[in-house]
Amino acid sequence: MSEESGDKTEQPTDRRLSDALGKGQFAKSQEIQTAFVLMAGVWALQSYGGQLLKDLTGVFQSVFFHLHDTAIDVNNLQDKASESAMTLVGCVATPVIATGVGGLVAGLVQSRFRLVSDPISFNWERLNPMAGFKRIFSFQALFPAAVNLVKLGAISWFSWNQVRSVLDDPIFNAPVDISRVGTFLSETTMRIGSRVLLAMILIAAIDYAYQLWKTQRDLMMTKQEVKDEGKQSEGNPHVKGEMRKRRMRRKSFKAQLEDLPNADVVIANPTHIAVALRYDRDTMAAPRIIAMAKDFNALRIRELAEKLQIPVMENKPLARMLFKYGKVDGDIPLQLYTAVAEILAYVYRVNRFRYYSRTQTQGSTASQSS
Repeated sequence: MSEESGDKTEQPTDRRLSDALGKGQFAKSQEIQTAFVLMAGVWALQSYGGQLLKDLTGVFQSVFFHLHDTAIDVNNLQDKASESAMTLVGCVATPVIATGVGGLVAGLVQSRFRLVSDPISFNWERLNPMAGFKRIFSFQALFPAAVNLVKLGAISWFSWNQVRSVLDDPIFNAPVDISRVGTFLSETTMRIGSRVLLAMILIAAIDYAYQLWKTQRDLMMTKQEVKDEGKQSEGNPHVKGEMRKRRMRRKSFKAQLEDLPNADVVIANPTHIAVALRYDRDTMAAPRIIAMAKDFNALRIRELAEKLQIPVMENKPLARMLFKYGKVDGDIPLQLYTAVAEILAYVYRVNRFRYYSRTQTQGSTASQSS
């Protein structure tokens, strides 16, 4: 029994997954973050690289063309410096904003667009030196280290291959225009960035698959935890049974009203309780309750009975006893036979023609079916 309740063999329930997501316990990969940031940076350079290169070239040309000016005005120098600084800020701002948005999107995608606060709350356990020592030499720490080594190796390999492929470019062997230098740097950066991005996407996919498996394993539950959560979600079996009975009562009241035309009499108290009874001596051993309600629904039974010209008899003690001990579609309690029989006898006597006609109709229907 202890083994059954102690081993985490059950898949996490939807409620546990939802609670874990709210606490920040979900599969999150730093490599996904890096890949999104790099992707945003490459996109920014590809989309706005031409304009950025043009602006930077203009700054350098402006600086170099005025190097030999002998007359340097302080105000003019300040204006040039301010203009160059604003241009440089504009050039840097586009990639910085793009990478920032990329990192934010990566975080939101992994958290399924839910903002969580638990991960940033302070945890005193993190200051425990023994716990820190265990974390350093655990598999959870070694795996990210291995991923970082693979990432470093892949990035270095791709970068070196690209650098080696451009070493024969004429820019390294002969004087060229400064605009050619800018174009060369832009093209080389894009080539290296796109190759590194492909490598990062592959590494991120592998790391995310591991994080997903690890998170699923950490959230596994014991059989006892599943049972306890079921009780918390659905309630105690006894309480759940009572709720089911109440739902059945509410649900079946419409059906009770549909059966009301078959009633012989309605016993009321006088407006708080209404109990509709039916008796057929050929098919029933005792009178049967076909509709029963209190308060507002009791008034509905009375109103419908009056429309159907079904007798309504006011008898407070009998109505209370029938409501307390009787059940819908069940025979009346044995101790109430005499009181109910007296009321039915009176009703049959006063409404003799009505019940005689119904009896004749039922008899003819039964003979036709046979």
